[in-house]
Amino acid sequence: MSDLSSPAFGQADLTNCERELIHLAASVQPQGVLLVVSEPALVVNQSSVNADAMLGVAAEALLGRPLASLGGDLATHVLRLADEGALAEPRPLRATIGEGAARRAFEGAVHRHPGGGLIVELDPVGASEAASGSAFDEDAALHACLMRALRRIGDASTINALGDAIVQSVRELIGYDRVMVYRFDPDGHGEIIAEARDARLRESFLGLHYPSTDIPQRARELYIRNRVRVLGDVDYTPVPIVPRRSPDTGDELDMSMCYLRSMSPLHLQYLKNMGVTATLVVSLVRGGKLWGLIACHHYSPRYVRYPVRAACELLGEVISTRVTAIENYTQAQVEVLMRRLEQRLMEATSTQGDWRHALFGNARTLLQPLDATGAALVYEGEILTAGEVPSTPELRSLVPWIAREAKDGVMSCASIARANPELDTLTPVASGVLAVALSRAGADYLMWFRKEQLATVKWAGDPAKPVLGNDPLTLSPRRSFATWSEIVRGTALPWSTSEIALARAIATTLGDIVLQIHAVRLLIAQHQLTHVRHTLESSREPVVVADAHGRILFTNEAFSRLFRRPHGHLRQLDDMAALFTEPTVARSVLASLRTEREPWRGELALAVGDRDVMPVGIRADVVPGQGDDLLGVIMILTDLTESKRAEAARRQLERALSEVTRPADGSRPMPEADEIIGAILANASVAAMEIADAASGAAVAPLLEELEASAKRATALYVQLRGDGRAR
Repeated sequence: MSDLSSPAFGQADLTNCERELIHLAASVQPQGVLLVVSEPALVVNQSSVNADAMLGVAAEALLGRPLASLGGDLATHVLRLADEGALAEPRPLRATIGEGAARRAFEGAVHRHPGGGLIVELDPVGASEAASGSAFDEDAALHACLMRALRRIGDASTINALGDAIVQSVRELIGYDRVMVYRFDPDGHGEIIAEARDARLRESFLGLHYPSTDIPQRARELYIRNRVRVLGDVDYTPVPIVPRRSPDTGDELDMSMCYLRSMSPLHLQYLKNMGVTATLVVSLVRGGKLWGLIACHHYSPRYVRYPVRAACELLGEVISTRVTAIENYTQAQVEVLMRRLEQRLMEATSTQGDWRHALFGNARTLLQPLDATGAALVYEGEILTAGEVPSTPELRSLVPWIAREAKDGVMSCASIARANPELDTLTPVASGVLAVALSRAGADYLMWFRKEQLATVKWAGDPAKPVLGNDPLTLSPRRSFATWSEIVRGTALPWSTSEIALARAIATTLGDIVLQIHAVRLLIAQHQLTHVRHTLESSREPVVVADAHGRILFTNEAFSRLFRRPHGHLRQLDDMAALFTEPTVARSVLASLRTEREPWRGELALAVGDRDVMPVGIRADVVPGQGDDLLGVIMILTDLTESKRAEAARRQLERALSEVTRPADGSRPMPEADEIIGAILANASVAAMEIADAASGAAVAPLLEELEASAKRATALYVQLRGDGRAR
């Protein structure tokens, strides 16, 4: 049933197009025919009205008849595909209809409708080849083009380089006049970051911004589900489906996965206003979210055959994998910076006694990595600054607002004045702020600032004037697409994803350093015990502190939670040996800390609960006193369960990649020497190494699992493209 608050397909205007039921189009583009057949008898329940022209049988006459009545081998191949799996996503189909001299070849796809029945979409092969003038009618040419594309994509080491590789490769593949990469920002706005176009097109769209309203949310959801969408001719006349509602359920046909689905009249008018006649759009999905689009424009009618569409979908999967690898490589660079920072701060703390002054002792090393013009530390009521920053009273007034806005201890804003007009006096020196919490209470923050940066943003038309006149279907969205420039004031350069990750990593490193310093204070300043104990108890990291004789002075709640049972019997470091699955090894390590007086880093298995085993990383440091005295030992334990899970996911990925050439459905095995498969697997292997090297343990396993699924999907798409889905 349709949502009563949402306008029906074709009934939306610019005030409610966000909710238009575009998946209930009830019509198709005229280059193909759509049939809905029941199972298991394959009786035609619905048909597009162009069945007469396409199939030689009027739609009304076809209703209620078995698919086999059309002749040829269509029914045989549809039945075979229906028996192979769930068909939640379209599977390729190549079949014939008719008998004798009237026999015609078709290609298309079949998928199962969520409400029951099969949706069969067919394009007449001869007609589509003639209309497209495609240079890829031969498998060898398509194979060579794909190989060149995969090499370019695999060689790209930055997002900008990847964008250039994409537009070159896709334009070579499909021959459209203009190919662009359209990337979304966190607010849903889009920017053209790469473009390849025909020499006769003088106007470039590179660098243009488009407001989020240009692509309604329902359309974005469909882009995630249906990765390739094609429009052959913007001036087409929609072909209705009869009957409009299913005779079995009374519901309208959900056409979310139909490649022939008609497009919204608003979208068609939008394209006409741009002078675009045909389009092809490929979704780029990362982490289950729409990262961007490959948008292809042509200025005359153009129809693309199924093999080329499938090749575009395959490239979309590979590109999404490459995006993940590149963006996670940036995270790897962040971790390198963090190791250097940690070493510098630890050395400075041991010589100067205060990590805060060590952190702010060299303003350049604090500001440059985040391209900031100022920084401030608000810690335990004190404020330290570097560079250009607001006054001390302004900084104190800023902290409560940051604490309210922060999510997971991080807050970033490019325009403080817009987000909170009460703080607009900060604009001259602090238009933008990036802040990370250094305590769970939300009172201690490290903040970076950026000054106001006047920026010229080029929009594709005036985003503030989306409608001209009173008739949106006639005048429609932003009728004038002349570039409109907006001077943006009171705004700093936005903080990038990698900069936010770097700030978060700095906060984590500082948190670890602060934890160790407080542990030392526990040993050398008993009068500060109450304050220090509170700090250690609130730590998420399990900590053990022992004196020079091995007596355990302190364990925190995180330590108790680690092995899920009381530990009141622990008196000496040696007592801890019984907590591990190999007590002898653990006892040797614990004893050597006091005898050798050397720090130890390693991994042991902890016995938790009744039968469970938890791998833990151990960071044990000895704390020297004056002369040859030893003050004690500090141990910080880390749960390595997620790291092990990540290792297992990587091994599983390696097994999956080695087995991907042996289809589980029993179809003929794929030649191991196939270059396309080799390129796909090589791309996935490189991505796996970069992800594993870059991401933290908790994030690696899901990324590798997603990578495995993407590699399998890309391989399956290639199997279909190579012809495994064709008639034998």
